Amino acid sequence: MNKTLPAALLLGCTMTTQAASLGSPDPGRTNALAPVIVTATRTAITADDALSSVTVITRADIERLQPASVADLLTGLPGVTFAQAGGLGEQTSLFLRGTNSTHTLVLIDGMRIGSVTAGLASLEQIPVEQIERVEIVRGPRSSLYGADAIGGVIQIFTRHGQRDGGLAPSLSVTAGSHGLSGGEAGLSGGDRHAWYNLSLGGQYTSGIPACRLGAAEAGAGCFVDDPRSDAFRNWNGAANGGYRWDNGTELALDWLRSKNDVEYTGSPYGGNRAINEQRVIGVRLSFSPMQAWQVALNAGQSKDLSDTSYQGTYFGTYYPRTPTGFTDSRRNQASWQNDIALAPDQLLTVGVDYQQEHVSSSTGYLASNRDDTGGYAQYQGSFGRNEMQLSLRRDHNQQFGDHTTGAAAWGHRFGHGLRLTASYGTAFHAPTFNDLYYPPFFGIPSANPDLKPEKSHSGEFGLAQQLDGWNWAVNAYQTWIDQLITLDSNFFPENLDRARIRGVEGQLGANLDGWRVQSYLTLQQPLNRGGADNGHLLPRRPERTARIDLDRHFGAFGIGSTLYVAGRSYDDLANSHRLGGYGTVAFRASYRFAPDWQVQARLSNAFAHHYETAYFFNQPGRTWYLTLRYSPSTSL
Repeated sequence: MNKTLPAALLLGCTMTTQAASLGSPDPGRTNALAPVIVTATRTAITADDALSSVTVITRADIERLQPASVADLLTGLPGVTFAQAGGLGEQTSLFLRGTNSTHTLVLIDGMRIGSVTAGLASLEQIPVEQIERVEIVRGPRSSLYGADAIGGVIQIFTRHGQRDGGLAPSLSVTAGSHGLSGGEAGLSGGDRHAWYNLSLGGQYTSGIPACRLGAAEAGAGCFVDDPRSDAFRNWNGAANGGYRWDNGTELALDWLRSKNDVEYTGSPYGGNRAINEQRVIGVRLSFSPMQAWQVALNAGQSKDLSDTSYQGTYFGTYYPRTPTGFTDSRRNQASWQNDIALAPDQLLTVGVDYQQEHVSSSTGYLASNRDDTGGYAQYQGSFGRNEMQLSLRRDHNQQFGDHTTGAAAWGHRFGHGLRLTASYGTAFHAPTFNDLYYPPFFGIPSANPDLKPEKSHSGEFGLAQQLDGWNWAVNAYQTWIDQLITLDSNFFPENLDRARIRGVEGQLGANLDGWRVQSYLTLQQPLNRGGADNGHLLPRRPERTARIDLDRHFGAFGIGSTLYVAGRSYDDLANSHRLGGYGTVAFRASYRFAPDWQVQARLSNAFAHHYETAYFFNQPGRTWYLTLRYSPSTSL
């Protein structure tokens, strides 16, 4: 662990740092450069120095794996599962380490995203072609980030130009099953001081029928039989740039906009549409008032906009023809962070965060604004073979008062690449505007203003080793969540007494005679520990998942495969709606016919296995993709 000033200075320029792959490392290179990450500690450290469980996905990984969406990219990584209400573009919920979908903090280039009404980050709306890198940090992080980071933090970094990178255009064109077509074009560059990136993209698919027939009789899923395919369209753009002066001062700007037009089920007449939009903008300034002191100032805004239309009649005449509803969710945010090098390998971080949440909607919410201010301090130090991290934070929430969270982590290096880690942390989550204030639906209450914030405490032990030709890691954890917010059978939010989640995550990577192998295994027990459903599994969280990625290059040709297996789960608290276990296999191939050009092919769910991650909602069957890509800056 190196906590000297140069490491702290990396924080200001982390957006232009090209990280090596950790999501699928080259297991044959023991001395390969470890990726620089910032999410685990809010400071720039190498992934090997993190005392938490971290996975990094790089741009090279994305192009190798050829995912169609963020969920497609992340599914099966340690502790990561998704539930999807249909195919591409339909609502997607993330469950990290068995916690609720509102318990994972999602950042884009350092800015919080997600609806302040539903509390969810709309990952289905994030274009995967605009992503440069993803950092996944598992375990509580409220002591650094405040509310919502009970299961962990996922930070998405958009594609950036490089200083001294020259002019670098990029292009991709994709076609596939279900009328899929899409593409992305970008231009990036930079010189000794500056960098920039501009890119535009889009995607269309005629989709699949999201709702399985029989839902009307079962009273589940979308509650109607709708055999129509649900189309999805996306338009997106990103821009960023920055300038770094000779004295290390750096100013940078990031911007992302993604707009979706998605059809959804729920009417026997069809024609339901939602226009959803994600906007994120952030500016950051970093400088050093003195040699041992680095300052970072960040400010920005994220918006989650939704305009929905429902056509036809539903439940009699409650709905007239083509009514329209809108929800505009906005989060203004700012932070001031100070990294102070106390001595070699001793770093103190102190800072203040501010965020204001606002909702404007055709729905009459009883409250539409709230803010939160949090101050935090973190110490990181190394003492011979031992490493330590301590953090403490105090948040003042306008609605729910003060909350104090803390964390402590310790690591010991035994030599031969073997390291033991142990950590403990607390976290909290404030109820969303929907939980508290959503008006009655057909006269049935659908909000609970008496809800209390959720609180958690977690402990974890980890053992990992990096050796020549292979690597492995095992992490065991337990999380208790008090006042867990769930929905009863009438979709009324309530606090459970308690939930307990136990889990073990394992990963093994190797380079076997030119074959690159990376495998992941998650065993978890997300249990309700209160009320009438005590002892039942929490909804939509399989107890067992496994993933194996296998890849090899033969000169200009590349082949690969991903096997994913998930055990059974349930769709409700009573565990009466069973979701069966399933497995899928994807095959991929690539041919680099020129130094910067390649053609890629992927066959997903190759054996057309039928499965559901949400009750009575279909998932795509066998699906193929074909991509032509020009990417001079990427080395696969």
